[in-house]
Amino acid sequence: MLALPFLLLIVNDPLVFLPLIAVHLLFFSSLIMWQSHHAQRQNTTGPSIDWGFLKRAMTIMIVPKLAGVIGLLTLPAQWMSAIIFVIVFGYALGYLINRPIRTQSKTVDTILLSAGAYISGTSLTGAPLIIPVFANHVSKHQLRDTLFVLWWILTAIKLISFVLVGVDLQLIHHLWLLPCAAIGHVLGQRFHQRILAAETPLFYRILGGGLIAVSSVGLWQALNG
Repeated sequence: MLALPFLLLIVNDPLVFLPLIAVHLLFFSSLIMWQSHHAQRQNTTGPSIDWGFLKRAMTIMIVPKLAGVIGLLTLPAQWMSAIIFVIVFGYALGYLINRPIRTQSKTVDTILLSAGAYISGTSLTGAPLIIPVFANHVSKHQLRDTLFVLWWILTAIKLISFVLVGVDLQLIHHLWLLPCAAIGHVLGQRFHQRILAAETPLFYRILGGGLIAVSSVGLWQALNG
């Protein structure tokens, strides 16, 4: 979700990069699920995936997800890029002012999950709306791995759609980019363990400010391209 705005500054077409992001996400999500299964069998850390809430959430998200995929394949690339930058801008603004999206109502949960699923279908940037709901219902130590499984499911739906309509999957680029993604994955795991034990509002404010700058430039390019 955070990579796409930067990539769109290079080529203003989500369909160029989404297949790459999708395949890498499937690969590393599968690795996370295997590690979780292995840890559960060894009874070292217990289950790290909340399968119960994941199943309940998917019953809400599946229809809007499919509707979003249809939108991605039919809307102009320029429109999609503008939508993505607006979404990221709103997400980053919440980071910057330390006012993340919060929910304490089943109705709001349903609205956020449905909207997030639709946006995920169009651009794989539904995380800002989906994460608050999961964070409110899933234990902190299970949140990351549960979200990885969710991303796997949502991404698999999108990737299958790409194959069915003949989108170029950029397969030749997956091999040389995979080691780079692997380094990011390992560093991300270590960073995740650190932020589990400490609140880091300054980090998120800096991240929010950077994403606002990137989104503003990208939105200007999309609207004037």
